[in-house]
Amino acid sequence: MKTARRSIAPIAGVVIVAIFLFPVYWMVNSSLQGNENLLDTQWFPFDLSFAGYEQALQSQLPNLVTSLIVSLGSVVVCLAVAAPAAYGLSRTGIRIPGTNIFLVILIITQMIPGIVIANGLFPLYNNLGLVNSYVGLILADASHGIPFCILLMRAFMANIPSSLMEAARIDGANELRVFRSIVLPISRNALVTSAVFAFLFAWSDFLFALTLTTDDTVVPITLSMYQFIGAHTQSWAALMATAAIASIPAAVLLVVAQRYIAAGVTGGAVK
Repeated sequence: MKTARRSIAPIAGVVIVAIFLFPVYWMVNSSLQGNENLLDTQWFPFDLSFAGYEQALQSQLPNLVTSLIVSLGSVVVCLAVAAPAAYGLSRTGIRIPGTNIFLVILIITQMIPGIVIANGLFPLYNNLGLVNSYVGLILADASHGIPFCILLMRAFMANIPSSLMEAARIDGANELRVFRSIVLPISRNALVTSAVFAFLFAWSDFLFALTLTTDDTVVPITLSMYQFIGAHTQSWAALMATAAIASIPAAVLLVVAQRYIAAGVTGGAVK
């Protein structure tokens, strides 16, 4: 009986993984067949065609660069705000009134639909001249990632032994030096994990890009794909190629940073 269970478990795992990865396979498969009609796509790309990728690179490369700029800018803003905030909230010796209430508010912000925030930001952005700007999209995407990054890094920093920071203070280090020289290096896994999630939040954003842009000045790849469907519905190969290309940065980032992500997510749960 135990032998049968051991044999079934790997098979079941492979089947589940195959089901989840099938949309990715179909996306790549469709992009390599060059069909204008999605219904004509075969199960296997026997006759490879890279026409879809040529069309995607010609028309979508500037939008990929835009998404990269916005995503990296969002990461910088998220870490710059979330890291010191998480440190202040994690120190039991620093009593800040209303800390618990603030943490609850951070959790609640994660439950607010993005379209509600986007619609609320548009009048403010319009008055400040941030509509159709890189800065506007960076700040909007960062506002979505900062609460999550604070919660993640606070859980990690709360487990840093206080003796390390006390030793640094005895040696004459001020609070800023302790944070920069002790806390940040130890929190590398949490910082990398927060950066990855902040990047993915911004890279996959569609609602902020759709709401806070009204022309072609700043068009991230997610918004350009949406517009691409309307303008080129006859070329599904190009659309799937665009989706495949847009998936590469996120996939590479996750592969490179996976060990930091695993350590950063679980670090806050282990004393």
